[in-house]
Amino acid sequence: MSIRNGRFGVMLAALLAISLGSATSYAASGLSPGPVELQSLGPMTFATSGVLIIGDPKAAAVYAIATEDKQVDGDLQNSLPKDLRGQLAAAIGAEADALEIGDMAVNPETGNVTFSVKANNRCGLVRMNRDGQFQKINLDKIDHGRKQLPNPPADKISGEGRRKRNLRDQSITDVAYFDGKVIVSGLSAGDSPSAVVEFPFPFADNTIVSNVEIFHAAHGRVEDAAIQTFVPLNIDGEPSLLAGFTCTPLVNFPIGKLDGGEKVRGKTVAELGNRNRPIDMIVYEKEGVTHLLLSNTARGVMKVSTEKIDDGPGLTEPVRGGGTAGQPFEKIESLVDVTQMDKLSDTQGIALIGKPGDAPQLKIFDLP
Repeated sequence: MSIRNGRFGVMLAALLAISLGSATSYAASGLSPGPVELQSLGPMTFATSGVLIIGDPKAAAVYAIATEDKQVDGDLQNSLPKDLRGQLAAAIGAEADALEIGDMAVNPETGNVTFSVKANNRCGLVRMNRDGQFQKINLDKIDHGRKQLPNPPADKISGEGRRKRNLRDQSITDVAYFDGKVIVSGLSAGDSPSAVVEFPFPFADNTIVSNVEIFHAAHGRVEDAAIQTFVPLNIDGEPSLLAGFTCTPLVNFPIGKLDGGEKVRGKTVAELGNRNRPIDMIVYEKEGVTHLLLSNTARGVMKVSTEKIDDGPGLTEPVRGGGTAGQPFEKIESLVDVTQMDKLSDTQGIALIGKPGDAPQLKIFDLP
């Protein structure tokens, strides 16, 4: 064999090893090739090795999808699109006017951004690389896993008047990957609907469903509405879940107590103002302190320090008149009309900005 053919053989063997290694890796994660048909746009987050965790509320299911996301050279700050909706629509072959943007998630291993989108009654995924190039993620045949949630609300309209709605749409309100596990918030069927679901990744059968409730100081009563958004983090060394609810209590749940036993009442650590719904949260470190950044429908973006956030008994008395109480916060005036956001690096975040009807824009910002 010539030297040239020998080199070719070595290269071919290396490529095969890489390919087989990738396939073995995804197989070890419980992923297998096949189509993914998303029924609805739900929350997303990344696990490891480019695996995207995405909730599908309509199906009451969570998918793990091997996105094959690779590191790309580029400066995203100087590559942000002027027409985000148009670029996303072009990637999936749709008209911009027909496109709906769902969630946005940054792969922390590559810095690339994945969007969930919907057009012509079909849901899909599009990746924006750091060089500003957009790429459709082909869901027709992709390594993935699927986890069906137990006991979701029925997929039907219920209630009367202003309370008329399909509770299935809240079967999944947020997802996170933490310490090798997937955590899901949302509603379940039954008399105590607000739930936190935990299961390992790779997906397995040992699912823990915990029903939760809170003292809503703005309303002066105990409630079991759905968590709207949350972040898992360690508070004073204890794994915890900080959750935001409509109208806008911030509540701490020790993850160790979410064991599937009795209903868990979280500690209300702050009331952040009424007539508002929290949209998204990110957590980050700055100058040795862990901070929470919270976007809202009506009260802008808030920065909340977690320092001493678990001290004391929490809020136990009513907070009237739309007032705020508990853990102090700072409103970030430079971030307005934020609908989605994620941490881009240890020092920067990226936000999807725009009022309903406006052209959506992306903004990269320094973590405050």
